[in-house]
This record gives sequence, C-alpha cells and structure tokens, in this order.
Amino acid sequence: VKKNSQGLFLSQSQYARDILTRAHLTALRPITTPISVKPSQVKAADTAFADQTQYRSLVGALQYLTLTRPNLSYAVNIVCQYMHAPTNLHFQMVKRILRYISGTLEMGLQIHRQSTLRLYAFSDSDWAGCPETRCLTKGFCTLLGSNLLSWSTKKQPTVSRSRSEAEYRAMATTAAELTWISFLLQDIGVPQLQPATLFCDNINALHMTINPVFHAQSKHIELDCQFITEKLALGQIVTKFVPSHRQVADIFTKPLSRDVFTTLRGKLSL
Repeated sequence: VKKNSQGLFLSQSQYARDILTRAHLTALRPITTPISVKPSQVKAADTAFADQTQYRSLVGALQYLTLTRPNLSYAVNIVCQYMHAPTNLHFQMVKRILRYISGTLEMGLQIHRQSTLRLYAFSDSDWAGCPETRCLTKGFCTLLGSNLLSWSTKKQPTVSRSRSEAEYRAMATTAAELTWISFLLQDIGVPQLQPATLFCDNINALHMTINPVFHAQSKHIELDCQFITEKLALGQIVTKFVPSHRQVADIFTKPLSRDVFTTLRGKLSL
C-alpha cells in the first residue's frame, strides 16, 4: 500500500515476481492481453500436462493476484476450470497470463481520495460463451464513485436458454451485491442518499424490470424478477441502459481485443 497524490495505490508487484520465479518464466516476452480473443479449442488428442501439481500451484497463486488485479479475473477463471485434468493447451493459456503479468508487474488498484460516494454497478453476461458446455459466464463490478469496491467472474453451472435470462440472472446477482454493500456502508457511517444505479446493456432485461409480466418465457426466472422488482419498488436501486462499448463488466465475461481491454482496464482505475 503506497500513498500518492491521488490517494492510495494497492499492488502485488513482488508477489507477481514470485509467481514468475516459481514458474521459471522470468524471461517471458510480454503480451498486451491475458487471454486470446479466439482461444484455441481443446482437442480430444491434446495430451495431459506432465506436471499437474505445478499447474494447480500456479493457477492457485494467480487467484490471489486478482485481489488487486481485477483485469485478470476472467482469464484466471478460465484456467481454474481445468484444475482436475489440465492439458498442454491449458498450460499454454496459463503461460499467456504470465506473459501479460511480466509486462504489467507494477500495475495495481488506485483508490482515489477525491471521489463521490455514489454507489453504482455494471452487470453483464456472456450467453452460451463456453464452447464446451455452452454455459454462460456472468460478471459484475461495483464502484463507489471512481473507486472499485468489488467484482466477480463466475461460470453458471447450468445452460440458459435465452439471452434475456442470462442477463437477468447477472442483474439479480449484482442487485444482491449492491444491497449488501449499501447496508455495509450505512453501518460504517456512509449512508446512500440516492438509490444505487445498476447498468445493463440488454434492452429486453431492462424492460422486464419495468414491466415484469410473467409469461411462458419468463417463468423460469420468476424469482430473480421478483427480487429485482422488489428492490426497484423500495427505491434501493434503479436500472439504466449502457451501450455495449461502454459496458465495463465486459472485461469480466469475455476475451477482448487489445484496445477494448486497455480502455476498460483504465475505467477500473488500474
């Protein structure tokens, strides 16, 4: 933790160096993104990685690095899914993450001293994004003014049959996080005078929050609909549309090109 003119800077640069040293990969050529936009498909003939203990050790260490590097969350989530039986192709994905880290060792999370105390969040999902199981990956980030408070990347265990369902489930998870954080802020003397804002880039999901008519296409997500409708009625949250190119939560749900990844990373105060 370092003090600077803007506030506090949180980093794990020494820990990142230790991970590269443990992997004997300190001389890696840096790369600009932690995961490829078009990752290689895992083939049935791909051989198992020889040292599976090393794979699990490195991936486990990378999970702790996401404490101050939320931009690694999606890539680390992907490689964590193969801990039980990693292959050589999976280890190449880990090496790409390490290559990205080697070029951003001094990167960390900036906590701004001059910031508003307005609570808001971005919610997103990658419908049927997994090429193997077609399960979605949902992600969110919550901010207090310009300061990042919490974030999450999680793969859903079941398949969603519609994009609206995927987006609405992500919104319900984010609404629960906003509710918890608002209660926590109130307990420490920072009450929210205005309702928290939840941004989503799916028009259909937003229409369902305004007019929650439960027909045959929405009965399977009725509980999530009721939960968000209740929060809206109580005035605890408001929902707003955000264009896809300004959706900050994209960095937690899908691989991105270099330019988009760099732009969203900057919006997270990294």
